[in-house]
Amino acid sequence: MTVYAIAQLKMTDRAAYDRYQARFFDVFKKFNGRLLAADEHPSVLEGAWPHDKLVMMSFPDEAAFFAFSNSPDYVEISQDRKAGAQATVLLVKGFAPVG
Repeated sequence: MTVYAIAQLKMTDRAAYDRYQARFFDVFKKFNGRLLAADEHPSVLEGAWPHDKLVMMSFPDEAAFFAFSNSPDYVEISQDRKAGAQATVLLVKGFAPVG
């Protein structure tokens, strides 16, 4: 079942985050994920949103997401993400196909 990883980021060290971002796709492309959105200026339609960026990715299933997020290459580059931004990361299950 498809899962969606949603990250809400508040930048704390832009240089560190930019290092992460520069290396992200080299790691990401090794897995079966799809980058769905990455927006530093989303429109807030309701409520407060105290973040600077939203990133949405999809993976075929939880195993694929965890293979990516626990891979040695991602663990290495994520040090810059963690140094560069406070994050709330959600893993959301999609619906099973109907029919």
